[in-house]
Amino acid sequence: MECGWLKDKFGLSWQIVPAVQDELMQPGDPEALARVTQAFLQMKKFDIAALVRAYEGR
Repeated sequence: MECGWLKDKFGLSWQIVPAVQDELMQPGDPEALARVTQAFLQMKKFDIAALVRAYEGR
């Protein structure tokens, strides 16, 4: 998975996660969670609007 990884000036790799992703990945609606996960796994760059659309089923 490439999405959310960056390398700093010292060569260390970090994974970043937008706050909205934590909100969208909360347990409760397994179908919404599956849609968000599927959308996220296809991304090379974060597209928060696409994650929200997947959560909403659009």
